[in-house]
Amino acid sequence: MASSGALFRADRSVPGLVVKIGNYPLHHGGVGAIRSLGRLGVPMYAVTEDRWTPAAQSRYLRQPFVWPTSGRESPERLVDGLLRIGRRIGRPAVLIPTDEEAAVLIAEQAGALRERFLFPRVDPELPRRLASKQGLHELCVEHGVPSPAAVFPDSYADVEEFAASARFPVVAKNREAFERRRRPAVHGTTRIGGAAQLLRLARGWGPQPGVILQEYLPREEAEDWIVHAYFDADSLPLALFTGVKVRSWPPHAGMTARACVVDNPGLAALAAQFVKEIGFSGIVDLDLRYDRRDERYKLLDFNPRMGAQFRLFENAAGIDVVRAQHLDLTGRTVPEGEQRAGHHFVVENIDLPALLAYRRSGYTTPHAPARATGTELAWLARDDLKPFFTMIARFIRPGAAHLLQMWRSARRTTADTSSRRTTAE
Repeated sequence: MASSGALFRADRSVPGLVVKIGNYPLHHGGVGAIRSLGRLGVPMYAVTEDRWTPAAQSRYLRQPFVWPTSGRESPERLVDGLLRIGRRIGRPAVLIPTDEEAAVLIAEQAGALRERFLFPRVDPELPRRLASKQGLHELCVEHGVPSPAAVFPDSYADVEEFAASARFPVVAKNREAFERRRRPAVHGTTRIGGAAQLLRLARGWGPQPGVILQEYLPREEAEDWIVHAYFDADSLPLALFTGVKVRSWPPHAGMTARACVVDNPGLAALAAQFVKEIGFSGIVDLDLRYDRRDERYKLLDFNPRMGAQFRLFENAAGIDVVRAQHLDLTGRTVPEGEQRAGHHFVVENIDLPALLAYRRSGYTTPHAPARATGTELAWLARDDLKPFFTMIARFIRPGAAHLLQMWRSARRTTADTSSRRTTAE
């Protein structure tokens, strides 16, 4: 179980509100935030799809606000909805976004939202730029931060031109926040094995493909690292953690299924310098891939909000990034301390299929410790059991369908690869 917070005291007069935009009820990050602050006695509230989501069932949640959103609503409507929730809470609350859309909305509509809420002050345009794959790539180039080579097609003709000379496999991602909700081109990060598969997918992307086509860093020559941190108003890290992904689902391209804390001072310094240069304030979740071919960490994603696996990281004083933000925004000191090296984080419902897939591939994570000094489960907690059982009840049917979809996608990729080999022979 998490630290009780005995080494510091949170301001229990200031609630927290977990904010999400879109329909993804099985989100362990939101449950983690509710537990993290709720265990300190902070009154917790959350936006939920319905009353039967895992988050809504947490014993640490004072009240769920049932508000199904799609990400296709106007900013004005979303702001009005948040302000209504703020009035119902009745006192200023710290906002905790769990997705890029919520983070972008809060930054761009800060003037109206500060009437009811507390959140970091940041350049209103910066979170949207960071959440945009193209915007992030441009920032990396501008500040000399390594990132995979990428192209941003504006038409099907651009895709055809790229396919004629590209080195496959490549990775396709949705380019912009909000657009991935309105008109998703791909369902998350998608590995594309060849030109035929790319052109087949591109026919469904419309006249203006909302994708980034990115260099694929071979898993045999790479290792996935993560950085979670909270930066204050001066873009200085009050809490900064590093770790490695052991497994993800879908394999090598999806959500973290298992990760572990590994000290990496060089990576921490690289992340802190980049955040300082761009002037960001708040919680960040960075995904980087270490490329052994040129010995560089390449930034894949910069999420300007809490990451779903943030509970992996906690320092010796009991501080995680969500606690750091609440303490800082309520005028309290954030205690320093070493991160709990060797600690593991496991997402129970996706780690088993990920384990089977990784065993077949033979992939290993060299920097992962052989034994864990401790393990945090995403869903199961002895002091808060209902979210786990609610997850199980809601996961079985759609989860099985999702796993089947991933299996079929992998089969198609394998078939495309085999077809290219046969043609070449």
